[in-house]
Amino acid sequence: MSSTTTKIEPLGAVRERVLASLRQEIIAGSLRPGDRLVERELADRLGVSRVPVREAIRALVAEGFVHFETPRRTVVRRLAPHDVQELFELREALEVYAAGLAAARATPEDLAQVQELLDLAATATEAGDAEVITDVNSRLHDRIVAMAGNSLLTEALEPVAGRLRWMTRRNEEWPQLLVEHRELYEAIASGDPARARAHALAHVRTNYRSTVRHLFGDTEDTGELA
Repeated sequence: MSSTTTKIEPLGAVRERVLASLRQEIIAGSLRPGDRLVERELADRLGVSRVPVREAIRALVAEGFVHFETPRRTVVRRLAPHDVQELFELREALEVYAAGLAAARATPEDLAQVQELLDLAATATEAGDAEVITDVNSRLHDRIVAMAGNSLLTEALEPVAGRLRWMTRRNEEWPQLLVEHRELYEAIASGDPARARAHALAHVRTNYRSTVRHLFGDTEDTGELA
């Protein structure tokens, strides 16, 4: 006589799976700003109980993706100009510094990994594949921060990485992004920290203006990064 045992997925693992799924839906635009998140509907759609959905929503609130309009109504956050400016100011402070450290500390293996990501980005850009472009560009920036070799710097960027990806996903000037990323790579590969910081600064500020334009149009007065 034989029996089979069904493996039960731990609640924490279910919660992380639901969280990752909802986060990606927001970043990709399947869940749009202002859309309501209803626990029962999401649980039915994802095939889980309401408990991990409730916990995932709380995590999304903490990450800045959604907020409570009322105690009983949770919606995807509508981005305001000051949200974009604040995040890009943080990005400028940390990523520019990281680029300088990366130029000083990058190994040949590190540079080879960035080159591989650039090759993937080029292929995706030629194909116009938004999802792959977003993923590869995020991985490229993560790789540069990792090359800086400063764990505290990595931890400082981690809480806002998802929101930055959400915002920059709206910037579809992909060929220009590819050019800027190649120039940033060359600056880091040169081993000159000042050159790397200068290219990183220019890239962040150009990306800020492009993101603002795609989110709010040309008429919105969002200010400049200081």
